[in-house]
Amino acid sequence: MNARVQTSAPPSDDNAGAWLKILAPYRQPDIGRSAFELLVTVVPFAIFWAVAYFSFAYGFWVGLLAIIPAGAALLRLFMIQHDCGHGSFFGRRKLDDWTGRVLGVLTLTPYDYWRRAHAAHHATAGNLDERGIGDITTLTIAEYQALSPFGRLGYRLYRHPLVMFGIGPAWLFLFKQRLPFGMMKSGAQPWVSTMSTNLAVAVLAGLMIWAIGVVPFLVIHLPIVLLAGAAGIWLFYVQHQFEETHWSAGEDWKFPNAALHGASHYDLPPVLRWVTGNIGIHHIHHLASRIPYYRLPEVLRDHPQLADIGRITIRDSLRCVKLVLWDDQRQKLVSFRDAALTSAARA
Repeated sequence: MNARVQTSAPPSDDNAGAWLKILAPYRQPDIGRSAFELLVTVVPFAIFWAVAYFSFAYGFWVGLLAIIPAGAALLRLFMIQHDCGHGSFFGRRKLDDWTGRVLGVLTLTPYDYWRRAHAAHHATAGNLDERGIGDITTLTIAEYQALSPFGRLGYRLYRHPLVMFGIGPAWLFLFKQRLPFGMMKSGAQPWVSTMSTNLAVAVLAGLMIWAIGVVPFLVIHLPIVLLAGAAGIWLFYVQHQFEETHWSAGEDWKFPNAALHGASHYDLPPVLRWVTGNIGIHHIHHLASRIPYYRLPEVLRDHPQLADIGRITIRDSLRCVKLVLWDDQRQKLVSFRDAALTSAARA
């Protein structure tokens, strides 16, 4: 499974479609490895949760720091759920789906509803004509300037870091995902997914509250969920909201090119790569979403020329927060200040 995949002359970056065939051999998961990945994530999550609880119960306050690695483990469980949604974790649809549904109770994410929205995101990422499902709302400079003063204020607040990474996780995971927003009229499945997940969450939370009490449960689990949620939104943000990302419209939009160049390679340290399930290798994931996350490093090992496409470091990612508008003339994301200066220069 770890043997190098040999190719002849690799295609150029501009010929993104040719990579689809080259990456096909990496799509086969190893069921034993997948089971191991699940085990080494669930068990630490349970252990750190228990450490946090007993620390709270016996007044050993420093032990509450276990909430941090518990949040990291919950984030990793979401990444496994994410792979299940693509059918790439076990490579067996029913097994992937039921694993994802169970994990969705822990991550507060209705699996079937989320999988449908996420599939739309993959199918339309980087397409200016198809924004609105599973994306961070991004306006062009012209669209922003056409807004009323109240509309501009709303967009500025939405894109503010305190809202995006502070209020955002609580709103998304605690409230928004309790109803199938965006799919309210899309048949029974989104409703069944959200309502059954809500019921399972309520039962599990009720049992935990009965066993340990409402205060310990909220003191421990709520920060874990919010930490994991904030980290997840941050990752999703920087994987598409970087300066040289790709957006296009109409016939100019082509899936392979948008996938390879519209998602970043978030080059993280080894520990963070493990915690995040290699989701930072996002350009490869978007190009070939059936590759299990634990095989993505193999792609970069065998095809190192792909590592530099869309590469951003942690330092680079901090600068991505200010990039909020798409400049369709310069084909890049810009800040509010840069957009104002550019508009003044063009006037």
